[in-house]
Amino acid sequence: MTHDDTNARLTSILTSTRVIGLVGLSHKPERASHEVAGFLNRKGYRVIGVNPGLAGQEIFGETVVASVSDLPPETDMIDLFRRSDAVAPIVDEALNALPGLKTVWMQLGVENAEARAQAEAKGVTVVENRCPKIEYPRLFGDAALEELVG
Repeated sequence: MTHDDTNARLTSILTSTRVIGLVGLSHKPERASHEVAGFLNRKGYRVIGVNPGLAGQEIFGETVVASVSDLPPETDMIDLFRRSDAVAPIVDEALNALPGLKTVWMQLGVENAEARAQAEAKGVTVVENRCPKIEYPRLFGDAALEELVG
């Protein structure tokens, strides 16, 4: 895939996604998952955390759920803050529980060939080893970046 193809694919994902299940959300502001969730929330996405230890708590205006199966059916992307070797069962659960799932996004350092194959076999787009908090301002320009540094 060329650089332009990758950019077009990421732009399409980031402009069409509405509801994100963020797996591994932390309540600690210094954690990357919390920062990314906050950024996405400020950009207008509905971000629902998935963390059994925080289930029932409200973060960024949404109640954290215990598992991917507890996400609403309109969830169209899951963003995975998990180890690479832990994502295949999560992706399998998402594919079975979320009829509106369009994208599986694996964070920086997260890649899993089995999970990718599972998702792509069901027509779900997969992004590996990337962060939407980095890709969004890169693709949409300085106005988006100003919020990051402001």
